[in-house]
Amino acid sequence: MRRSLLLIVLTCQSVLSHAYILQDTGKAKQRISRIIPGRPASIGILGDTTDVVSKTSGGSVLMGGGTDVDAAFQWMIGRSGGGNVVVIRASGTDDYNPYIDSLGKVSSVETLKIDSRALANNDTVARYIHNAEMLFIAGGDQSNYMKYWKGTKTMAAINYLLNVKHVPVGGTSAGCAIMGGFYYSGEFESITAKQALSNPYDTLLRVYDNDLLHAPFLKHVITDQHYVTRSRQGRHVAFLSRIITDKNVYADGIAADEKTAVCIDDKGKAIVLGKSKAYFLITDPKKSPELCAPGKPLNWNRNQQAIKVYELPGSESDNNNGSFDVCTFNTTKAHGGKWYWWWVDNGELKQQEIK
Repeated sequence: MRRSLLLIVLTCQSVLSHAYILQDTGKAKQRISRIIPGRPASIGILGDTTDVVSKTSGGSVLMGGGTDVDAAFQWMIGRSGGGNVVVIRASGTDDYNPYIDSLGKVSSVETLKIDSRALANNDTVARYIHNAEMLFIAGGDQSNYMKYWKGTKTMAAINYLLNVKHVPVGGTSAGCAIMGGFYYSGEFESITAKQALSNPYDTLLRVYDNDLLHAPFLKHVITDQHYVTRSRQGRHVAFLSRIITDKNVYADGIAADEKTAVCIDDKGKAIVLGKSKAYFLITDPKKSPELCAPGKPLNWNRNQQAIKVYELPGSESDNNNGSFDVCTFNTTKAHGGKWYWWWVDNGELKQQEIK
C-alpha cells in the first residue's frame, strides 16, 4: 500500500513539474496548454518549461492573414531544430499553442500577451523571447505593437533572435505588417487603397522608418497583407510613393494575400507557401512619382512602367519551383511567376502583364 501511494505521489509531482498534461484522445496522447503561475505575460504554455538549446537556421515569414498556412509553420519548425517556440501578441488567446504543436516536434510552445510597456520591459518576459528557437507574432493591431514594444527590451530580444541567434521569426497580418524596416502603423484606422491613392498624405497614412524590427534583407522593404482579398495593392503603392518622396529611399514591397506566406531563408531566397499569391514590388530611382503631394491624387506613370511587380503563386509544400531573391531583388533570379508593370494615373492603379 505504501509503495502504491509513493508511486502516485511521484507521478503527480512529475506531471506538475512540466508545463503540460497528456490527454488520451483515443488515437495519440495530446499535450494540453496550461497556465503556470508566476510567469509574467504568459497566457499558456504547452510542453516542457526547460530551456533547450537546438541548432537553428534563420529565416523570416510574412503571412498574409486569414487562415494560417500549415506549410509555413512547418518550414519554421524545421529551422527551429525542435526547440522552444514563443508566440507574442497584444490581444487574443493561446490558440496557437496546440496548433503549432500539432504541426511538428517542438519542446514547447508558449504564448506571451505583451499588452503594456511595463511587460515589454520586463526582464523575465524578454528572457523568454531571448531563449526561443522560433518566434511568431500573431495578428491583431500593429499600432499596439508599436505603442507597447518599440524601444523596449521585448523589441531588443526580437532583434536579437533575428540578427544574432538566427532563429526563424514570422508574423501574420499585423505581425507581418511590422516585419519590414519601413512599416505602416495603422494607428488610427486602416486606410483603403482608394483613400491612399486619392491623397497619399491622408492623415491615416503614416509610415515609420526602421525604428522597430530589423529583419535581415528587409531594411528597405515595406510589407502589406490581406492583399488581394482586401484590394490593398493601391495603398501599398502609395506607401512606396511616400517613402520615395519623404525619405528619398527607393524602397521595395513584399505582400502576401490571405492564406499565403512568403518564407525567406538565411540567404535571402523567398518561396511562397499557401493557397493564393504573393507580390514583390520593385521601384526604380529613375522613375520617381510625377506627383505625390498633399491633397492631390497620386500620379506615378513613367510611360506605364512605374513599378515592376513579380506575382508568385503559393504552393502547398516547400518543394515548389518558384522563388524570388529578396537579398538583391534581382529580376533575373525570379522564376515560377509572372512579371507586371504597375502605374497610377490620377489616383487610379493600373497594370499590364509583361509578355
